[in-house]
Amino acid sequence: MKLRRRNNWFSRNYSPLYSPLVSGRRYGFQVEAESLSRSNELDEMKEKLDSRKLVMGNMSMHSKVVKEKVKKQEEQLSNDIRSLLVAGTSLSGASKRLQDASRSFAGERGYGRLRTLQRVFRTRQQYMVSQVQLLYPVRIAIGQAPEQELESFNNCSNSGNSAGSKPLDQGALIIAGLHLTVFTKMSFFTDKKEVQRSATALGYVAHVVALIASYLQVPLRYPLRLGGSRSYIRDYAPSIEPSSSDLTSSSSVSANSRPVEFPLFLEGQDSTRAAYAVFLLNKDLEQLLSYIGGRSLGPRHVLANLKELLRTILSPEYIDT
Repeated sequence: MKLRRRNNWFSRNYSPLYSPLVSGRRYGFQVEAESLSRSNELDEMKEKLDSRKLVMGNMSMHSKVVKEKVKKQEEQLSNDIRSLLVAGTSLSGASKRLQDASRSFAGERGYGRLRTLQRVFRTRQQYMVSQVQLLYPVRIAIGQAPEQELESFNNCSNSGNSAGSKPLDQGALIIAGLHLTVFTKMSFFTDKKEVQRSATALGYVAHVVALIASYLQVPLRYPLRLGGSRSYIRDYAPSIEPSSSDLTSSSSVSANSRPVEFPLFLEGQDSTRAAYAVFLLNKDLEQLLSYIGGRSLGPRHVLANLKELLRTILSPEYIDT
């Protein structure tokens, strides 16, 4: 036991591993390793610090940009607020003027008075039109029912007649006791009295249209030249279409164009011109119907359109429209 302790002491004191030189080297290696480790840590910290400085710089730049944007938005908002204040002031003034106008409009000399004057004016129109209706009454012919008249008209128009005539209106309408007939052609067997009666009826219709247009203060698209059974209607469209060589002077042609008159009678006249005159007369009736809010019954129903015009004007609803 004592021998073992001596050997241990000897090996511990005189072994090369436990010599001071070896211990110093080991200590130097440890110091160098620790120094290298700390240097590495310092380098890493320095890199982290640089990256954070870069991030802080970017954040600072972004903050400046945002600050500038906020400043611009504040300026824009301030301008908008000033504009709103000006607009509010203008709106307040306009609202006050509107209230004043509403009070004035609702007063004794406002809308109520206007409606009263309009009712008086339309009542006067109704009275004058009623006098015209008394002069030129448009009625259904007495003697057979309207269905029978319509049937006889259809049979007549389908079979034709020797005079080449056909009524303008389906049904049994007459004006001042006269039927209205348009003659498509003249022949030896044409009833001259029937031609004269038709011309007289057209003169009546033309006179009624002219009177009602004057009462309603409506300028007719196709003016009338009244002459009883020898009345005419005017068309301001040019009678001759300009050719291709005259296109450059189309404006002068339209400016210098004169109205063409078409007869509302057939005696001694071309049947085509007379038929076109009746067509234009019906267009005047449609114009008046449209003006008062009525509806036309068709391009061939002269007396029917005239009766509808009279009925609409003389109805109670006409005063309140």
